[in-house]
Amino acid sequence: FDAVAKAAIPIIDDFNSQEITNTVNAFGKMDHRHPELFDAVAKAAIPIIDDFNSQEIANTVNAFAKVNHRHPELFDAVAKAVIPIIDSFNSQELANTANAFAKMDHRHPELFDAVAMAAIPIIGNFNSQEIANTVNSFAKMDHGNPELFDAV
Repeated sequence: FDAVAKAAIPIIDDFNSQEITNTVNAFGKMDHRHPELFDAVAKAAIPIIDDFNSQEIANTVNAFAKVNHRHPELFDAVAKAVIPIIDSFNSQELANTANAFAKMDHRHPELFDAVAMAAIPIIGNFNSQEIANTVNSFAKMDHGNPELFDAV
């Protein structure tokens, strides 16, 4: 994986949203920490974050959380990009995004409010793991949302 990172870093600015996501997601799945790669990914992702679809956003922040790589600027950019398109997120993407923000202890009340409002109408689509991750994320962030908790 270090050889892949070494090869990717100089050309990461040429990657599109899917290529960025697939790269960082592979490192996250393997729990392989490579700070230089994750910093380069964040730097490359921020200017094109609006090109990311809901799955790419969820997988990217989830990968950062899996390897515990903090990048507040990326998470702020993600939150800003997510809020207007939150209704396009499915249950897994909502749960994983909230969970990643909670794991990184990255507080963004507007994002959590948006996640709650998007989750409530589709709460019946959430499986038990997604429900657990979502409510745990809200609890960890000390972000109360009675409507969400009532829906669960």
